[in-house]
Order: sequence, then C-alpha cells, then structure tokens
Amino acid sequence: MNWYVIHTKPRGEKKVEEQLLSLGIHAYCPTRNEIRLWSDRKKRIQVPVLPSMVLVNIDEKNINRVFESPLVVRYMFWLGKRATVRQSEIDILKKYLNGNYNITNSKILGIKVGDSFSLSSFNNEKGIVNRISNNNVWIYLKSIGYSVKLKLA
Repeated sequence: MNWYVIHTKPRGEKKVEEQLLSLGIHAYCPTRNEIRLWSDRKKRIQVPVLPSMVLVNIDEKNINRVFESPLVVRYMFWLGKRATVRQSEIDILKKYLNGNYNITNSKILGIKVGDSFSLSSFNNEKGIVNRISNNNVWIYLKSIGYSVKLKLA
C-alpha cells in the first residue's frame, strides 16, 4: 500500500480525515498547535501543517474510494503520476510534529546563509541554509523542493 496526497476543499482537512477513517481508509492529517487571539480570548487550536491536503494509505484497487467523502477534490500529481509519500517521510513528519527535532545553538555557530547543512533528523538529508534568525533556521531541501523551518533549542 502506498501513501498518496489528496487535495481537499479549503479548511476541510480534519473533516476529510475523520470521514475517511470512518470509511475504513487509513488517513493522516498532520497538525500543529497554535495559539489564536480574539478580542475577548486566547485559544489553542490544531492547525493543519499541509493546507488543503490529507495523506491516505490505500491500495491501488480502492483508489477511488476517497471520493466517497464530499470534501475530497482530487489527488495531487507529480510528474504525471499520483504524488506518493514514503513511509519513512511520514515517520519523520510525525516525530518532527511531536517536538522531537530541535537543534542546538552549538550546531549552528559559524554557519552562514548559503552553507550546505546535513539534517540528521531527516535521514541525513542535505540542504542549503536559506535564512537564519534569532530562534529559527530555514533550510532548503532540494529533494522535496521546500524549505524546512527549524527552531533552535
């Protein structure tokens, strides 16, 4: 079974995950905690990490069952094929969202923008440092085409 990426209607990620799980389809919507401020209160809410996307682990023969949820729009495609995600990448994402991946300041000392940087927490994935601020480092990973933001411990 492969992990695929499905595109959902806006702000429907958690609802799609719930509907797919009730259909017996293994779905995962990665979320992170965020504090939102209103005029009268503060509230901690779960915000999806991948906007309008949910990951599903499904057999090829049952690939169209995800459309039983009315909030599913389509599958995401990469180079003409359905976008797949490896199980190791899912595991890394889960560990990262659990807060197990902070890097120490000593590891960053002397590093500059444009330097090559190896992320041991991402299976020694090599990246290039895009930006450094007081508490964060952004590293561009060419293999996935995105920058990863890491907090300094």
